[in-house]
Amino acid sequence: MDTPIPPPYSLAGQVALITGGGTGLGLGAARCFLRSGAKVVLAGRREDVLQAAAAELGDGAFAAGHDVTDFAAAPDLVARAADLAGAPPSILVNNAGVHLKKPALETGDDEFAKVLDTHIHAGFALAKAAAPGMVARGSGSILFISSMTAYMGMPLVIAYSAAKAAVKGMVITLSAELAASGVRVNAVAPGWIDTPMLRKATDADPERKRKILGRIQIGSFGEPDDVGWALAFLASPAAKYITGQILPVDGGGTASF
Repeated sequence: MDTPIPPPYSLAGQVALITGGGTGLGLGAARCFLRSGAKVVLAGRREDVLQAAAAELGDGAFAAGHDVTDFAAAPDLVARAADLAGAPPSILVNNAGVHLKKPALETGDDEFAKVLDTHIHAGFALAKAAAPGMVARGSGSILFISSMTAYMGMPLVIAYSAAKAAVKGMVITLSAELAASGVRVNAVAPGWIDTPMLRKATDADPERKRKILGRIQIGSFGEPDDVGWALAFLASPAAKYITGQILPVDGGGTASF
């Protein structure tokens, strides 16, 4: 049996809408929110993946097919999440994203725009759709996913790093506008987390894996739940005095020499 969540950390009665919720960090976040007492609505393009994830998570988890780059459909997603969970989202986790590994001088305008649309424009559209209800209720938490690429120069990820750096502007400006209404806005910046994407990038490149592990102070890759618990904390009453912040969850990677 899971240990009960202490009241300041409890999300009982909350509904979390998580984009990109079927796999990786989104699924890890969903697990942690559920264990904290919230209901979760997983949103993403692949309905079969979402349905499988919701079935794996069990009671309190729901699936909602949605393409985050269909910006005009953001209000519809928020409404569907409310119908599925029985209450409007009080937590929004803008997790959906795409990656592009390519030299900066070879990155096309359309490629660059696609990455920013998925990470930034989509997150903004959903924040605009979810925030009015939170403001009306006098409370809510909007969360974004940044990255260590917003803190350190890494080659071949110009569009991704630009998008993740832009998260800071989104967070601090939305926070400045919404804090007085009881809505907090924060982000986490994950480091190297053990996901299928990371394994694909490092299993065939032991030297790269050695180099990465060598700069992580804790000495190991993180797990999706490490990010999920950080998000759950930021959404909880325990973080009621935290807004406008980006929390690195990287094992000390960005603090290393």
